[in-house]
Amino acid sequence: MTSSSRYSEMKHSGIEWVGNIPSHWSVKTLNQLVSQVKNKNSKLEEKNLLSLSYGKIKRKDINSSDGLLPASFDGYNIIEAGDIVLRLTDLQNDKTSLRVGLATECGIITSAYITLRPFDVKQSKYLYYLLHSFDIKKGFYGMGSGVRQGLNFSEVKELRIALPSQDEIEAVASYLDVKCAKIDEVILETKASIENYKLWRASIIFEAVTKGIDFDVKMKVSGIEWIGNIPANWNTRKIKHGFSIFSGATPKSDNPEYWDGDIIWITPADYKTEDMYVSEGRKNLTQLGYASCGATLVPAGSIIFSKRAPVGKVAINSKELCTNQGCLSCVPNETVSGEFFYYAMSAFTDQFELMGSGTTFKEISATSFANFVLPYPKIKEQHRIAKYLNDVCSHITSLITEKESLVCELEAYKQSLIHEVVTGKRKVV
Repeated sequence: MTSSSRYSEMKHSGIEWVGNIPSHWSVKTLNQLVSQVKNKNSKLEEKNLLSLSYGKIKRKDINSSDGLLPASFDGYNIIEAGDIVLRLTDLQNDKTSLRVGLATECGIITSAYITLRPFDVKQSKYLYYLLHSFDIKKGFYGMGSGVRQGLNFSEVKELRIALPSQDEIEAVASYLDVKCAKIDEVILETKASIENYKLWRASIIFEAVTKGIDFDVKMKVSGIEWIGNIPANWNTRKIKHGFSIFSGATPKSDNPEYWDGDIIWITPADYKTEDMYVSEGRKNLTQLGYASCGATLVPAGSIIFSKRAPVGKVAINSKELCTNQGCLSCVPNETVSGEFFYYAMSAFTDQFELMGSGTTFKEISATSFANFVLPYPKIKEQHRIAKYLNDVCSHITSLITEKESLVCELEAYKQSLIHEVVTGKRKVV
């Protein structure tokens, strides 16, 4: 930061998270700048339903059949453009949510949230950016004492606010609007490129496990709609012909003798579709726990398949372990390359999903999974294709990782920029 972008004279604000501010800035309390909005939606006079999600206030369908919506919206708050919404509930459990949003239109929002209306609407954007920065610094979590379920207006109204002159307030808001919009645009473009890389990787995997990697071979009809043509020297076979398949189990959670042992125990939540190998679980079983529920030790190099929502996640265990009943373990025989069939199964996630059934959550039965048909080249070609996909996917994954790092850097830069500007560390006028 150059000296021209700094204020020449600074003073301490008396606000720990803000630190020094320009000498001509003032310090106010929040209730000197805003009032709390309590405007109940009596007789459903307003039907534009709003929700605070990821720091953005967005529209929701009031006529949705979503079971999370209430039976009546009479108690909801009517808010207006320029109002600031604070979601200060569930503070003891949720440490990651963005809890501050700025309304851009009139609508209704749950009265469980605190809605603030600036006395001067021209200060709305600045106050939003300041409170957003306070939120990013996790300031709300440190307010009050003990384990906090939530905060109300009386507990936040004395929050001290660093306040520039009115001209600076508007200039700061305009500057941050422009800068943040540009950063957000780059972030969206980067995220779009990540999705394109993922689609490219999925396409390469599908082509390799259904068509092979030799482009001049004779093809034949596989007889399976979602597979299409396959090389003439390939076969199609049911999964059960290449693997021994069994489900997992869960010991009783209230018996401490079953847990904290040295046998790794995993659920579908312990592995990701993008990761080939899994070697750690959230819990470990004891020998007693392993024996009590009739679990089977899965040898290293087996394929672990998620039969419950999200159906179709696949991983290979690099260590001997046990699974819960949400997993199907596939121990390969001598005709199977685990890595090839890891890729083959991951290529047909959509088909596995279609086979799932259930009202509470989707689940594919062990029988349906065992009878699912996959392309089946000779073992030597399986190894060759797996090596090719390991190399190609490793390269694409590294590109995705770079892009994801860029998104993180841009997000961090954006938050740093906002903090510097709203606390007077960066001069924009």
